Amino acid sequence: MHALIPAAGSGSRLGADQPKQYLALAGQPMLVHTVRALLGCSRLRTVTVVVAPQDARAEACLRDLADPRLRIAPRGADTRAASVRGGLQWLLEQGAGADDWVLVHDAARCCITAQAVDRLIDSCLPDEVGGLLALPLPDTLKRQRPQHAPTRVGSTLPREGLWQAQTPQMFRLGPLLAALLACGDTVTDESSAMEARGASPLLVHGEASNFKVTLAGDLELAQAVLQARAAAARGEARNG
Repeated sequence: MHALIPAAGSGSRLGADQPKQYLALAGQPMLVHTVRALLGCSRLRTVTVVVAPQDARAEACLRDLADPRLRIAPRGADTRAASVRGGLQWLLEQGAGADDWVLVHDAARCCITAQAVDRLIDSCLPDEVGGLLALPLPDTLKRQRPQHAPTRVGSTLPREGLWQAQTPQMFRLGPLLAALLACGDTVTDESSAMEARGASPLLVHGEASNFKVTLAGDLELAQAVLQARAAAARGEARNG
């Protein structure tokens, strides 16, 4: 069972002067928090970070984790789908099997917990397809009126049965790679690729804290979550 973290993006929507996976949060680069959480799941045989071929920062910032399961694959590309494809092909070259499970996780979901990963694994292992962490949508959804300024509501959408996709998303390596190759760069997550091939992935309850850092306000929220967890861990250590 393997984890794959695509980390070749530029994070342009955040407007930072460097890729967002290397921004400091609670004293560590965002990528370190993400990788450390996945390494906390003992059932993962490898944790592979997929970076752009010329990117040496991942190796430098992850060096202190010193875990033999951690690997860096220089197969990142311009799109998330292409980076995941490159990472999956790299895993095969390194000896992974087509029937092995792979958990693909966003580098920018740095508040993931090992408990959530274990819950996904427990749910997916007996399933023939696999699945993903997700949350039922709690809010009323509005569709804007097209080609209208100022922006106004065009309609209200029913939220029943709608879920917000998260990661990790867990599928067999071979079927996932085949699905991504068939879809090209038209999909934004692994579940969409599997769905396009006729599969119906499991929806496994995720956590509200497992959000994706996309905008500046997300950085502040992620920092608060990580600092609160660090403080709680220090308190437990003192009382333990």
